[in-house]
Amino acid sequence: MRRNAYLAWMPDLFAAFDPPAAEAVSATAPLADRLRPTTLAEVVGQEHITGPEGAIGRMVAAGRLSSMILWGPPGTGKTTIARLLADAVGLRFVAISAVFSGVADLKKAFAEARDHARLGKRTLLFVDEIHRFNRAQQDGFLPYVEDGTVTLVGATTENPSFELNAAVLSRAQVLILHRLDHAALGKLLDRAEEIEDQPLPLTAPARDAMIASADGDGRFLLNQAETLFAVNLPEPLDPAGLSAFLQRRVAVYDKDREGHYNLISALHKAVRGSDPQAALYYLARMLTAGEEPLYLLRRMVRMAVEDIGLADPNALTQCLAAKDAYDFLGSPEGELAIAQACLYLATAPKSNAAYKAQKAAWKSARETGSLMPPENILNAPTKLMKEIGYGKGYAYDHDTADGFSGSNYWPAEMEPQTFYVPTDRGVEKRIADRMAWWASLKDAQ
Repeated sequence: MRRNAYLAWMPDLFAAFDPPAAEAVSATAPLADRLRPTTLAEVVGQEHITGPEGAIGRMVAAGRLSSMILWGPPGTGKTTIARLLADAVGLRFVAISAVFSGVADLKKAFAEARDHARLGKRTLLFVDEIHRFNRAQQDGFLPYVEDGTVTLVGATTENPSFELNAAVLSRAQVLILHRLDHAALGKLLDRAEEIEDQPLPLTAPARDAMIASADGDGRFLLNQAETLFAVNLPEPLDPAGLSAFLQRRVAVYDKDREGHYNLISALHKAVRGSDPQAALYYLARMLTAGEEPLYLLRRMVRMAVEDIGLADPNALTQCLAAKDAYDFLGSPEGELAIAQACLYLATAPKSNAAYKAQKAAWKSARETGSLMPPENILNAPTKLMKEIGYGKGYAYDHDTADGFSGSNYWPAEMEPQTFYVPTDRGVEKRIADRMAWWASLKDAQ
């Protein structure tokens, strides 16, 4: 029942045919289907892998495919390329979707592939959304890939390093598809106008705006174009009219997947690199995509102590104040406080001296074990402890002339260490001067 329901809705994702490109496309089919390339040369935006010097181009020229994982954003041609690959090298094409298929579907696909292999016909098995199969299911592909029963072509929008088994990755080449750029999307619109035998009812600026709104997704762009072709507009739309007529593509953003981590990494590095404009842009990208504001505030607190530290101690205060302001105001008003804290961090003097000092001190603590501090600074709450020397000779710094005794605070078995080395930036410059003065007093003793 599950497979039949899937076939009813998505017939082109679970079918075997030879060759795939030979099937006629109905004149009433969606525009994206009617424009589906019939050769690899017609695929736009992926010439780095489909061209003569690309990995796929070389494999096709040799007439032999290796298993591969096609990794890229939605609407960049993964399914199309897989179909054309089978046609180009004369393989039987079978496609399944990890969203709708289970173990029974896989077993049937492998059994049919074996039967055809006995007749001399090898199979290209295309697995859409392959990352949705669990680890055990992914392992199930291995024997059939290794013995040549199938050539596996998997498609995924997620980073294969995180989502696919190492065993699968060791047997398949990962090929990265790029989001379609302005030129590639423009070619798709040119082809759409040619097949529809009419221009899009858009001014040149509106056409550019429509391409930008697709966010690199060719399928989305063609669906938008089809909507425009279907209506009779009295005059071409300008950008404002287009915006009112069509919806902008929702940005691809999964809070627990790679897009999330890429953007928070970009935000952190823009702050560290003192670029307030880029930092604000990535903050906006995440907030407008629906990121949890408190997550961003937690990461910004980390930036304050890791990349600014004592060069500007107020950076931490700013972040915590922004958190309180957001808690008090909520969205969207409270997001201004987050933006203010982001700009403060990006424009603050930078220092990772505290961060490096913490790591070095933790490493030293693990290595030195249980060394006792010197007796003069040991706690001596009882008479016995005082009698055996605990606290003897302790110099109370506030009673000294300069408020600095210069006493030794290190275990006898350990040389004094230097973990914290302040920079000459911001407040840390004053801290460095103070530490240098204390060192001179100690040297004079």
